[in-house]
Amino acid sequence: LPAGARPLVSALMFSAGLLGNLLALRLLLRCRRGPRARPPSLFYVLVLALVVTDLLGTCSVSPFVLASYHCNCTLTALAQGGHICLYFGFAMSFFGLATMLILFAMALERCLALRWPYFYERFLSPRTGLVALPAIYAFSMAFCSLPLVGFGRYVQYCPGTWCFIQMHLDNLQQNGSREVSRLDVTFSLLYATLLLFLILSVLLCNLSVIAKLARMHRRGQKTRRLATVEQPQVAGGCGRRMFSMAEEIDHLLLLSIMTTTFVICSLPFTICAYMNKFSKEEDNYDWDLLALRFLSINSIIDPWVFAILRPPVLRFMRSVLCCQMTPASQDRQTSSPAKKELAAQLGP
Repeated sequence: LPAGARPLVSALMFSAGLLGNLLALRLLLRCRRGPRARPPSLFYVLVLALVVTDLLGTCSVSPFVLASYHCNCTLTALAQGGHICLYFGFAMSFFGLATMLILFAMALERCLALRWPYFYERFLSPRTGLVALPAIYAFSMAFCSLPLVGFGRYVQYCPGTWCFIQMHLDNLQQNGSREVSRLDVTFSLLYATLLLFLILSVLLCNLSVIAKLARMHRRGQKTRRLATVEQPQVAGGCGRRMFSMAEEIDHLLLLSIMTTTFVICSLPFTICAYMNKFSKEEDNYDWDLLALRFLSINSIIDPWVFAILRPPVLRFMRSVLCCQMTPASQDRQTSSPAKKELAAQLGP
């Protein structure tokens, strides 16, 4: 390794990712306990899968980085034939793609639940997640295995503690003399294009949900005004709709913030992949390393977002979003049965 290389940043990233994912996993499992716990929803199954995927991704690559610093040798030198480098590159690309696909499934689930509720109730259930998740993992594994069979390559990046998809034409394979072909670089462009497509799809689903929630909020305001002059049964139905509205907004807030973090973390790699393919300027490997670090940070941020956005924080954000003065005023406007049902849904 280069002189002065220190494992402090890598150790902090690994510790933050491990602690955050374990905390988020504990909170998710605790929400399912207790006499008032409801059966798990499809959204819950997908969130749980996202946390487990991030945890596995953190634990599968970070120990090799720390081992590289401990032995003061690069990933390709840790084992003969560069097998650790191949594994490291595959794991990073696999977990990055699987995380984005699960996030897309979460956004699509919310969009179907609001846009086509009859189809959602008729054909989708938590068991759907048990079918969709193996399909997501199988597709990610097959796609990220293409460099292992000749379409693209996993190579080592400076300072020798990172391996990822080949993004440059002017590198030479370290364990041979074959020049990098354009087919190798094309895979990095294909991977970046797939991430970009998923990002745009998630954004479109979220915008569709926001538009639907805005219409629901306007209809709810009209219903609440009518409920003040009609029978109590109407007011009770209004409270149930307010509860449903609050639940959907909570899901949207969590999904939107997770989407924002993934966009910030994945766009640098997407931009670098396109620039390395089409730009005529001299290659900048420092930018490549920065893009890879951003991509790896996503699995660290996601669980902390879930851990921080607990029910009190979500209620405050919802009150601001719905133009309420304070969270307390919103609770006073909600009927008592609706408040109890909302508290049971959001958990401790």
